[in-house]
Amino acid sequence: MTERRIVATDGAPKAIGPYSQAVIAGGFVHCSGQIPLDPQTMQIVGGDIAAQTERVLRNLAAVLGAAGSEMARVVRCTVYLTDMAHFPAMNEVYAKHFPAQGAPARSTVAVAGLPHGALVEIDCIALV
Repeated sequence: MTERRIVATDGAPKAIGPYSQAVIAGGFVHCSGQIPLDPQTMQIVGGDIAAQTERVLRNLAAVLGAAGSEMARVVRCTVYLTDMAHFPAMNEVYAKHFPAQGAPARSTVAVAGLPHGALVEIDCIALV
């Protein structure tokens, strides 16, 4: 059985349920989905989908950093949107963190709702 290590950081929101911010196993870090919670206040950031996407990606970057990885080592993301009309604005912010050349594989799906009324959630898998 492969060893696994739990990742936790104050740089990202604490888990709001029975899960870890991330787990390292088999040379990869598997990051739980992040919603746009401010890690200090544990409140959803205000604003539009662009502001929420930026907060989500900053949260993921903090978790990856705590795991000894970084955004450039992400191999796969899943984006969850409550409204596909938000896709262009989310994608614009996403592209600043993951330039087209060398961007990770990705799926984007529409969902009926997300925790705390968030507009976006993103999870990822990265190399350690």
